[in-house]
Order: sequence, then C-alpha cells, then structure tokens
Amino acid sequence: MNQTTTETRFPPNLKLFRAVGAALAVFALAGILAPTLQAEVRLPKVFGSHMVLQQGKPLTIWGWGQPGETVTVQFLAETKSAHVNDRGEWKVVLSPVKAGGPYTLTVSGSSSVKFDDVMVGEVWLCSGQSNMQMGIGVCQDGEKEIAAANYPGIRLLKVTRKWTPEPQADIGGDWKICSPKSVADADWGGFSAAAYYFGRELHQQLGVAVGLIDSTWGGTVIQSWTPPEGFATVPALKSESDRVQLGDPRTDLHQQRLEQALKEIEQWNIAARKALTDRTLVPPMPAYPAELLPPHDLQHATALYNGMIHPLHPFAIRGAIWYQGESNFYGGEGSIYTERMKALIAGWRQLFGGGDFPFYFVQIAPYNYVGFDLEKAGPFLEAQTAAHAIPNTGMAVINDIGNLKDIHPTNKQDVGKRLALWALAKDYGRTNLVYSGPAFKAMSIEGDKIRLTFDHVGGGLKSRNGQPLNWFEVINAEEGGFVKASAQIEGATVVVSAPEVPHPVAVRYAWSMLAEPNLMNAEGLPAGAFRAGDAKRRDLIDAKVPEAKDYQLVYDLDLAKLGEAITYDVDNRSKITRPFDRVAYFMELQSSNRTDYVFVSMDAFTSDLGKIGVPTAASGARFQQNVTNLNVLSNVKDIVPGAGFAGGNIEFWPNNYTPDNAAKVPDASAQVYDFGDAPIEPVNGHGSMQVHNHAASQTLFALNNWRAGVQADLGLGNQPAKNPDWTFAANAASYQAKRLRVLVRCQ
Repeated sequence: MNQTTTETRFPPNLKLFRAVGAALAVFALAGILAPTLQAEVRLPKVFGSHMVLQQGKPLTIWGWGQPGETVTVQFLAETKSAHVNDRGEWKVVLSPVKAGGPYTLTVSGSSSVKFDDVMVGEVWLCSGQSNMQMGIGVCQDGEKEIAAANYPGIRLLKVTRKWTPEPQADIGGDWKICSPKSVADADWGGFSAAAYYFGRELHQQLGVAVGLIDSTWGGTVIQSWTPPEGFATVPALKSESDRVQLGDPRTDLHQQRLEQALKEIEQWNIAARKALTDRTLVPPMPAYPAELLPPHDLQHATALYNGMIHPLHPFAIRGAIWYQGESNFYGGEGSIYTERMKALIAGWRQLFGGGDFPFYFVQIAPYNYVGFDLEKAGPFLEAQTAAHAIPNTGMAVINDIGNLKDIHPTNKQDVGKRLALWALAKDYGRTNLVYSGPAFKAMSIEGDKIRLTFDHVGGGLKSRNGQPLNWFEVINAEEGGFVKASAQIEGATVVVSAPEVPHPVAVRYAWSMLAEPNLMNAEGLPAGAFRAGDAKRRDLIDAKVPEAKDYQLVYDLDLAKLGEAITYDVDNRSKITRPFDRVAYFMELQSSNRTDYVFVSMDAFTSDLGKIGVPTAASGARFQQNVTNLNVLSNVKDIVPGAGFAGGNIEFWPNNYTPDNAAKVPDASAQVYDFGDAPIEPVNGHGSMQVHNHAASQTLFALNNWRAGVQADLGLGNQPAKNPDWTFAANAASYQAKRLRVLVRCQ
C-alpha cells in the first residue's frame, strides 16, 4: 500500500524539553510564518497559470506581502484591494463568475504577479491512500489512456507529498494542462487515475473546464488527513480529539499541561540544586510529557492534513472524492470507521466553507488479506455504507472490479465513472440517471424464505455473470451460524432461502473481503454488502447439547486469540469450589457457509482445574491416556455420535511429538500423526490438545500448535488428507469464527 512510516523517539531529559520547544518554534517559522518574511507580493501555489477557479462560488484570493502595503487583485471586470496585515497576510474575496476562459488574474502591490490561461469551471479535491494515488500509467490500458489524454480543458495539480507537525501555509506543486506528458509526469504511473477518469467524465458531460487537485499518499490512515476541528465534532472520537488538542501549542489543553510540566521541572530543579549542595543523589528528572508532542509520524492524527490539505484552503472547490480505508481495515477497525468519516468530512467542510459540499467516496474492493479474519470485512464495509447517511455524500461500490490477489485493482476507469455518476446526478442536475447499484431497503420473512427489496433498481435486477446469485447467507431462529443461501430474482426483489434453515430470521450479503458478488442492476452497477434481521448469536451448546445443562463453564477461549500465551476470555476456576466427576469440551468452527461443532464429555481424568484447559508448559498438563464413558455429539457427518464409549483417549501436552505409537494405542499408525503419537522434547514445542475415539479410528477435535496463532492446527473429525489429527494443518486462519469451551460436572 506504499506506506512510508518514520518514528522519532524522545529521551526524557531537560535538554529535550528545551529542544522540543525550540523545534516547534522552527517548525512554526518554517511552516506558517515563512511567507511573511517575503517582501514581494506572493500567493500560495494552489494559484498559478493554467489553474481552474470554481464557478458560481465566491473566490477567495490570498497571499503575503509587505506589512502595511495595499494589494490589488484584478480578474475579469472586478478589481478589489486589501491591506497587508502586520503578519504579512492579505485576502480578497471576488464575486462568483460563470464558467469560461481562458482569463488572466493579476495581483499587484510592491511587485506584481500575473497568472495566464486561467479557466473557470469545476474544481474537485481528490484524496486518499494508494488506490487514489495510483497513476494512470500503472492502471488498466495505461499506455493507451496516456496517449489519449489530450484534454486542454482539464487541469491538474499534483500536491507534493509532505507530512508536518503543524499546519502549513503552502504546498509544493504546479497546475498543468492535461496532456499525455502531464498525466504521466509523476511517480508511480503519473497523476491519480481514479481522479483523472472522474474529471474526464465530468468534462465530457458538462462541457466546462475541470480542475483536479491530487492530494494523496499510499498506505495512510484516515486520521492523518483529518483536521482538529473534525475530531472535535464527533463525540465517539473525544479521546483522540483531546490528544490532538494536547499536541497543539495553540490550544488551552496544551498550555495547561505544559504549565504543569514546567512546574514539575522547576520543583526538580530546586531538589537537584539542594542535592548538589548536600552532596546527595539527585532525584530522577521528570520526562517531557509525550502527549504534548505534535504529530511526529506520517500516520499520526492531522499529520497529512497539516502538510497537504490545510495549505489548500480557502481555495474554492465544488467538492471532494475520497478513496481510502484499506489501512484502517487492516488495522482492525470496524464500525468506528463511520465516526472517522464523520470527522474527516465535517473537518474539511469547516475548512473550505460553503456548507455541506459534496463528498463522494469509494468502498474498498475485495482482497485476500492473508492471515486476517476476513469476516471482519463485513462490519467495515457496513461502516463505509453507514457513512453514506452523512448529508450530501455518496458511495461508489466496486466489489465487481477488484482483484483478490492485488490490493491495487487496475480498473480505475469504472471507479472514476461511478464517482462521476454521483456528481452528475446530485450536483449537476442530470435527471433519469441511475447512479448507484441496488441498495438494500427492507426485508420480510415469508415462511422459510426472506424477501429483500432494494432502492436504485434501475432497469431491473440482474446477475452480473449470468450465474445464480451468490454470497447470500441466512441464519436460523433456533441456531447460530450463517449458512450459504440460494437467491432468486423475482421482479424488483430477491428471495433467499436455505434447505437447512427452516426459520430464517436474518440475512447478509457479501459479508467477506473475499466476496466478489454478482447482484447488480441493468445499468451494470453492483449491490454492496449489507445485513438485516435478527442476527443475534444463538448459542449452539444450549440449542444442541441437552447434557450441557448439567455442566458449569470453566474456560471460554476465542481461538482467534491464540498465541505464545493463552488468555481465556472467561476463566471461572476461582468460582468452582466443589469437586467434579466429568469434563466436557465444546468446539465450534465457522467457515464461510456453516458452523460445525462437536461436544465430547468423559469421566474426569484429573482433579486439577488448571490442567483441563489448553496444555501449555505453564499449566503443567501432560496426559496421554484412555478416558472412560465418552459421550459424543456433533453435526459433522463423519463423526460417530453416541454415549458411554469405552474407546476414548486424549493426547494433551505442550511438547513436540512424533507419529511413533509408543503408547501402543490400538489401531494407531506409526507413520502418520493420528490418535497414537509420542511426545518428545522440547517441552514448549508444537503442542497437542486432542480428544479421540480410537475405537472408531477417529479424531473428535484437535487444537495443535496454538503458539503459532493464525497458523495453528484446528479440526473436527479426521482431516480428510494427510494427518488425521490435523498436525501441521496450519489452518486456523481459514475459519471465520472459532471457539473452545471447557466445562465440568460438579458433584
């Protein structure tokens, strides 16, 4: 994702305390005050020859000059003047004008600046991470598109990538006329492909000049692009807002905390001098409060806003397009991303003024994030959809043009066009235009089926590839776990059902980052991910295992949290004071279309509650023995169910092990790993937690190599190939949800 990250660490000493203050002063001079040191009239680089000014809006023109002088701005028939203040700043606001050009903008004072070939039309800010940064040359049909990019009415401003601790006054970059040379004139394939195709569509449809400001940086999180004012508008982000305020030397919070730190330093100074006089040890010096540091990393909140967005305001724009989210999703975020979008949009709207200007964004594309819980995609995609409820926003869905093997899908033509459809429909008065794919509207339960209705059906619902509709799942009223459902189009609705779900109560669609679903409208725009209904988790152990009502829970472990140390989500050892005569295990593993489970109970093989859980080296658990009165209940078809089996055995140890059947377990193999293996050194090795019915030559459940986390071995029943007990399967990441519970029956 083209991520660039630097990290600066600050030692806690007085020298640093003074240095940080000095550094902040230097940053302030370099970033904010430097323009005031210039005697000649000067404007920021967002102004320049070949630029586009926004039609129909007041035009703010600003810059710097000699304090006290008068600066005059002339554009078309309007002339306005302003005095330069004592900080060397001046600003005028010109009246709105209609699209046209080319024109000349002249600014005069102690010196003169003239910008030629100025157009008036539509200006859009285009921002985000790598999929917005990705240039035309590395995208689909790059050479062909570059050769055809001869559009004098499109103007391009590529903002130089720069993150800073404090808001800057200017950017790097120059306006250029769109040509084969200019669109390719940047790193990583040239100008933003998504932005260019968006602008090209507007230019061709509207017949006016279009100005595109490409302010992008790959691999970045949304927080870095967000203004302080944005964080302050969202209650859910208050703690982050407070951190931003503490790092800003202009805020009251910063001043108060700094005053406290200075008092601590002063008190230390008094104590240190006394120690010097008394020839005693000096107490430790207080550290400079880390929370007072400004952003000192690309990914810190406001860092990119400071360097690449703040310098652009108050340049008049029509709106913004945004393509970002992969970094926040990969960082484990879900529903909170809606709040982050609220902060970004509110902050930018405050910054540029003009009310709720349009903000259109792209929902991230499917991609196989190896080793990641891909079902977490659902809440994240849902969070992006929820951001569409923010006034005057729209979302382009692209789950049909992604690439599971490449986080940077190359079809940016359709990305730009879909964003442009929103703008044409919402901002430029194009009626009878289908600008969105089918969007979930409502559901109704009809016996063993669920009927779904949609907005934005357009000319009708269709399958993109002519195949049966896919990626629909339903859940039953009595039992947890979504299962794959069939779906049929009936007029403007979709009806979903599954044979094993007689009482469906909830549905979800495209609820995975691997989903490349095929529901679309006749205009070729796809439906996005959604869920609806009562999807509250039903507990399988209550629904399916009557015996479990006689047991008490000892441990509950989310197997997605496996690692070097085992930390149980529930640990009830201290609450169980009575002796127990039976031990039970309930494991459930959820794949994309079903949840499998097994319940096994047996006569207690130890009286120590600390040794019935995962047999880590720390627990001291090590058992290779037969167990009696084995009861088995499972929905895995090959597992033999029943009660009172005499042929059960367990293999619990933290060690490495070999397939040698040293314990002489009947019918076990000495060549493959099964129900008769032999533990060896080291003790803190691969690890085995396996329950078997050796009389049926069957593994009931296996948890091995838990220290490997997402590469742990998990399985119910015999592994179909290779080792029956799942040794070396390294498959934990393949399950969307995985859980183990350990129970006892007290006497």
